[in-house]
Order: sequence, then C-alpha cells, then structure tokens
Amino acid sequence: MTQTSRRTVLAALATAAVSGPLLGGVAAAPAYATDEFDLYTSNTDLYTELAGKEGTDFARRYKRHEYLDSSLAERYPYNRTTIMAMHGGGIETGTSELCLGIAGYHPATLAPLQDGYGSHDYWMFEGLRSSNNRELHVTAKNNDDRVALSMAAGSLNVLSLHGCTAAQAGTADPRAVVVGGLNERFKTLLKAEFGKAGIAWRDGNDPEVRDLAGINPDNPCNRTMLGKGGQLELTTELRAAMFSVNTRAGRAGSTTEVYDRFVRACRAAIATLEKDADQVIL
Repeated sequence: MTQTSRRTVLAALATAAVSGPLLGGVAAAPAYATDEFDLYTSNTDLYTELAGKEGTDFARRYKRHEYLDSSLAERYPYNRTTIMAMHGGGIETGTSELCLGIAGYHPATLAPLQDGYGSHDYWMFEGLRSSNNRELHVTAKNNDDRVALSMAAGSLNVLSLHGCTAAQAGTADPRAVVVGGLNERFKTLLKAEFGKAGIAWRDGNDPEVRDLAGINPDNPCNRTMLGKGGQLELTTELRAAMFSVNTRAGRAGSTTEVYDRFVRACRAAIATLEKDADQVIL
C-alpha cells in the first residue's frame, strides 16, 4: 500500500487553493488564519526543509536602527514600533511594499520618506517563487524566526500586515481592512485614521471575522514589551488598488494614491500612539 505523507497532501491542497480567478494579474489566493493548510509547522521548519533556497524561493529582510545610550546620567528611549510583513512577496501580495512604506521608506528606492513621521524598524518574510508561493505561508502564531521575535520583544509596539479576501472580511466595500491585534488603543487610532482617509474598515472584534483578529498571544504582533500590538488584514481588492503594475517586480515602483493614503493613515496612527503616556516603560 502506497504511503502518502501529510506534507504531500497539504501541498496538493495548497496548490488547489490558489488556483482560481485572476485579479489585477495575480491569483486572488485566500489567506488562512489557522495552520490547517500550512506545509511547514514553523519558520524554522521551512528554513530547514528549504535549506539553500533563500534568495530563490524565499527571502528575509529587516532593518534595525541604532539606539545608543553611553551616558551615565541620562536615559535614552528604546525602540517603540516595528513593522512586519510575515507573508510578503508573492504570498500575500503588496504587504512587503506596505511594510517598507509604513516603516518610512520608499518601497523601490528605500529612500527615507520626508513626511515628518520618522522611520521604524521592519522585518519581512517574502515568497520569491513565480508560482506556488502559498506553500511558503506559515501561520503567524507559528512564526519562530529568531530575528522577528527578538525585534517584537524589543519593541513597545508592532504593526503586522496580512492579506485576506473580501469574502473573509465580509464588508460591503471589497476594498477594506480588518483592524486587529490586542492593543485596543492602537486599533482605535488606526480606525480613526482610516475613516479620515476614506478606507473601509472592520473591527477584528466582530465575531464574524475573529479568525482575522490577530488576538493570539503567540502572534508576533502581540509579543511586544507590552504584550499587545496591531494587525491589519487587507483584502485582495484593496491591495490590488495600491499598485498600477501588480507584479512582484512592478509593485514597488507603481504605487497609487490608495497606497499613499493607507500608508499615511498608518503612520499617523503610530505617531499618535507613540506619544501616549501608556506607551512608556521606565
């Protein structure tokens, strides 16, 4: 009798899941909030199984800004906010470019933005394949990348970016974002800024979208100094509207005003959050 491994079965399911209608030139692949369809149990498992394929199948990019305290008499601040895209590149398209933009960098040139909001640390995992990037998806709560976790643990706040479908978001406007995470104050600020920017949103606390809520304490967005952070699930339609050339090679250099409004809203919310008194640890 032929034995079939769990990984073989999941590979077939994952491939079937992403075959479907195209939107903006890319497959409108669904996002998964559970690990039911994941091929790999963790990032470490993926790195082990795909040893030697970093740079061809997947990539990791991050930036940590220098913080220095050489004074005996004064205290200097620690890192406040880190931006993350755990399923960037071809996995949940558009989240890599958003990660860079919200962190304060142009996604094509990496030049710092001159909007007065400064810059933030960032970390991202990206699928680089021409197809079947869904196989590289590791559910957030299973992300054990040591750099990602150390960056989250060393920050007061994390904003994590993900992709979902309009059906999963369940909003009247297919171009929408589900606002989640355990930091309710941050969520309030994000929703207010999205409202000003004309971006449809839904609260992750709504029972119908709890799978997208980002409330698991093991999710890196919540593994901060304060034990809470923010997570955004953007619909395929919203992400597609952010780029005039919606391909991995074309997105970074073809951002639209929708992208600009979304990035500005997130950066404004972060700036307000970082001024809050409850964001201070002595």
